[in-house]
Amino acid sequence: MFAFLPSPSQSVWHLGPVAIRAYALCIIAGIIAAVLLTRRRWAARGGQADDILDISIWAVPFGIIGGRLYHVITDAQLYFGMGKNPVRAFYIWEGGLGIWGAVALGAVGAWIGCRRKNVSLAAFADAAAPGLVLAQAIGRWGNYFNQELFGGPSTLPWAVYIDAAHRPVHTAEIATYHPAFLYEFLWNIGVFVLLLWAERRYRLSGGRLFTLYVAAYTLGRVWIEALRVDDVNHFLGLRLNIWTSILVFAGAVTVLASRWRSRDTSPAVPAQDLSGKVDSAR
Repeated sequence: MFAFLPSPSQSVWHLGPVAIRAYALCIIAGIIAAVLLTRRRWAARGGQADDILDISIWAVPFGIIGGRLYHVITDAQLYFGMGKNPVRAFYIWEGGLGIWGAVALGAVGAWIGCRRKNVSLAAFADAAAPGLVLAQAIGRWGNYFNQELFGGPSTLPWAVYIDAAHRPVHTAEIATYHPAFLYEFLWNIGVFVLLLWAERRYRLSGGRLFTLYVAAYTLGRVWIEALRVDDVNHFLGLRLNIWTSILVFAGAVTVLASRWRSRDTSPAVPAQDLSGKVDSAR
């Protein structure tokens, strides 16, 4: 018998009438880690740490709503049609948050929060980028508890065991699969380290660190997404998320390449930039 990674035997705990779900705990833990790290990074750049909490009040709910909307729209067959229950579209605890929608609508919320606090959105995005990818890494363990986001059958020592109720119909007799959630966790941790290194090495500012995050994350998402075997919509033979990753990656690389030479030797995010003011000494 080969070794494998066992799946959790339980993903929900009941405290009286209250259901505590592992997926929700992982998402919350990721959000807390991102906010705490961003507060620290923001303060180190001369900003007010409490500004991050005020901005997060807008960015986090917008991000969650955006993530869910993207998932429901791109996987509409799971919720609408013959025999489906549309109300399940609101069951966010069952899993299903699309990062593209989360970042897009979360950015709108962050923009509103930054406008209210009169700070630079680009500076905030750079400060938040490492925390954002760290939150994604932590949140992926929610997929582990839900026994979702796995790849094709595998006999590797780190293959994950999937209960019969969660296996694809066409491989129902196979018990172990590639742990795509684990691959993405490790990739995100790698991106996290890359961002911290690149920021120190190249003094990236003006939104470039956030753009690097987008490019690095989408590069990994392409091959990880290709491993997955869950039932999703395809376009020209590829999963929709692969196409989205390719397009977003191309856009991010284009922006990053066009702005790379504009870097300077000033601090990554000068204190003056945090309020959107112009540094007259430059």
